[in-house]
Formats: sequence, structure tokens, C-alpha cells
Amino acid sequence: MGSSAIDSMIHGALFSTDEMREIFSDRSWVQKWLDTEAALAKAQGELGVIPKEKADVINEYAKADLLDIPSIGEFYKSSITIVPLLKAFKAVLPNNAGEFVHWGATSQDIVDTGLVLLQRDAYDVILRDLKLCQKHLLKIVREHRDTIMCGRTHVIHALPITLGYKVGVWVDELGRNIARLEEIKSRVFVGEMAGAVGTLASQPEKGLEVQARMMDILGLEVPIIAWHVARDSQAEFVSALALIAGTLGRINHEILSLQRTEILELEEPFFMGKVGSSTMPHKRNPQVLENVLALCRNVRSIAPSIVESMVSENERDWGCFLSEWEAIPRACHLMAAALEKSKDIFEHMIIYPKHMEKNLYLLRGLMMSECIMMHLAPRLGRMTAHEIVYRTCMKAYEEEVQMFDALKAEPEVAKAFTDDEIKYMLDPHNYIGLAPQFVDRVLAKYDK
Repeated sequence: MGSSAIDSMIHGALFSTDEMREIFSDRSWVQKWLDTEAALAKAQGELGVIPKEKADVINEYAKADLLDIPSIGEFYKSSITIVPLLKAFKAVLPNNAGEFVHWGATSQDIVDTGLVLLQRDAYDVILRDLKLCQKHLLKIVREHRDTIMCGRTHVIHALPITLGYKVGVWVDELGRNIARLEEIKSRVFVGEMAGAVGTLASQPEKGLEVQARMMDILGLEVPIIAWHVARDSQAEFVSALALIAGTLGRINHEILSLQRTEILELEEPFFMGKVGSSTMPHKRNPQVLENVLALCRNVRSIAPSIVESMVSENERDWGCFLSEWEAIPRACHLMAAALEKSKDIFEHMIIYPKHMEKNLYLLRGLMMSECIMMHLAPRLGRMTAHEIVYRTCMKAYEEEVQMFDALKAEPEVAKAFTDDEIKYMLDPHNYIGLAPQFVDRVLAKYDK
């Protein structure tokens, strides 16, 4: 029975996915440790460090399903080394092969490499889903290149933009996160085989050859030097997740903001049977968006703890980076849930172009103040234009009148401009700048 939100039968769907739970299951942890021990034995068998027939037996039996996994947990009550695994593994190995397991290695070599292998599996899922999120948003960019809506600064109507432009900004930011993830692979997915203090003193003759062959078998990078206490790669991995959580949090918060009753330009997916309130049947609450925001907030909160774990003592310090075993999987669980929910939101989001069009006129023309000023300036002068527009805007705002009427009441404007010219200045469709061209640039880069 689950005892945390992540593995709870009740709340589990809110905080992780079945796929990520399988990646970080007890069986998977054990299998990655066994994969590491098997790769070490295989390399040593090929190079004559241990008898090849013993290495073959070790590889044949390196299967988590053969081990008594609960017994490993029992041993961990008194040990945080890899010894509990070795005891369970040795118990199933025939022909005295158990005496050749873990030859010349130290516990952290196996633990670190096993964790890196788990992270790599989680990384593949996260990168896949991040790209799918971008793909779904690109469809919106493409289809709503010219759909005009209010641009807002400091939560107030500013100037017209297009929905394609707004979402294009999201797509480009996701693109940078994808690039970051792809860039860190060579720094994060590095194995560890260095011995007690990292000098490979236990394998002075063929240690480097064993190390290189072992990492080749596992598909990991070969470490230049031991990283037992150099935890920057782990911190970089979680920091990259925190940046992704920042981006997803911002996008989902924006959708939530635009789902407000008074705005309702975007809405998270809805289906009949989805209940928003136990007492108010009319509610279509942004509950999935709120779930994603909570997940992303928690992912971001994990990063500082892993950065803090970088401060280790001497050549080994279990007390500092033991937190990685708990925090890194948790960050991956939460990130997977956030991405799974975001994929659905981005693919099936409800868009209300009619509401966007209506909202363009809520300020009765005030939103077009810059456009008006830029039209007045060539005839009346830049500073004079600013003074006139500011004065008429404040009057129109406070008296809640149409900006057209406020402008017509200004003698200098009425004298210099026709009614049609004033109406042109006040039409938001005439002032979207280069928004469509910027959309085209985003599509040219990512829509492949």
C-alpha cells in the first residue's frame, strides 16, 4: 500500500505516472545496480581481471526477479552501502561466482552509476513529453497566426497581439528547454568506477581499461576523474527540470488566468462528466491547470536541496548527497505528471476567438493609445501628441466614454483628422505590428 502521494492508490494520478513509477520502482533500482555489477564483471572477464566463466555466470543471473528484494530492505536498516544487494545477489549465484562480484569497486561506484541509469530512463520520458508539448502548441501557433487578441502588461490591456504570437513565445521557450536537456546528456550520463577514494588503487594494471569497457557496455560516458564528491552534474540535471517547471508553470498559469469568467479566452479541456464542484454544478474549474501549477512549484523547490548537496567533505560524504536518492526521483515523478497533464491541456485546449474579439473593445478604444499617438505625432508633434492622448485617455477612462468621442472633443485632433482617420486609429486589427512575421519565424524554426 502506498504511503506517499506519488505511490498512493488514491492520489497517485495527481503526482506521478505509471511509467515513471515503474522507472523508479524497487525492482528497477535493483536491476540498475545489477546491470552495473554485471557490466563491471563482463569488462573484467574480457580483460582477464576475473575468470571469464565467473563473469558469464554473474551476467546470466543479474536479474532483479531472481533476488529477494525485501531482504535488501531489511539489510538497509543497518547499512547504506551496496552490501545488502551483494548479499542478496550472492545468494542466487552458483559456482562460487559470488566471490567475484564487485571486484575492486566501492559501494558508491554502483550506487551512483545505478542512479544515473535510472535518470537516463526518466530523462527519455521527460524529453519525449516535452517535445510533444511543444508539438501541440505549434499546432495552435499555426492555426491562430492571425487570431487577434488583447496583449496585456501588468495584467492590464496594452496593445493587440495574436494568439499565434502569444503561443509562439511559449513554443520558443520550450525549445530552449529542449536544447538544454539535449546539451546536458554528456555531462550528466557519466558512469562511476573509481574505487574507495577514486584512484582505482584496487585495479592498478587494467583499471582504466575496465572502466572504459564497463561504460561502453552501459552506454555511459567515461569519467575523466572520480566524481564521488563532485555532484554538479546531479545538480545540473535537477536544475534543468526546475527550469522546465518554470516554463510549464508560466504557460499553465497564463491559461488559467485567461480562463477567468470575465475573460474566458482560453479554457482547459472539458468533457461531460468532469465535475468542478460538489456544491456548485455550474463550475468548470481549471483544476488540471491548478494541479500542474502545484507540481511545477514542487519541482522548482527540489533544485535548491540538490545544489546544497554539492557541498561535500573530503573524498566521500554520504550525509550530503544521500538526499539525491529521494529528491531526484521525486523531481522526476512530479515532472512526469506535470508534462502528462500539460500534453492533454495543450492538445485539447478550448479557444474562444469570439471572446478575444469582444475583449478588444472592453476599454472603449483606450487600448489603442500608442497607435493614436503615433498617428498624431507626425502632424502635431511627438510631445504634443502624448499630452493630448494622455489627457483624452484619462478623461475617457474616468468618465467611461468612448475614446472616439473623447478625441473628437479635442479641437486640435478634430481639426487635423477626419472621422475615418480616427476610426482607423482605434481599430485594433490595424495595429498588430509584426506579430504574424514573428509567428512565421517560430514556425520556420520548430515546425518540421
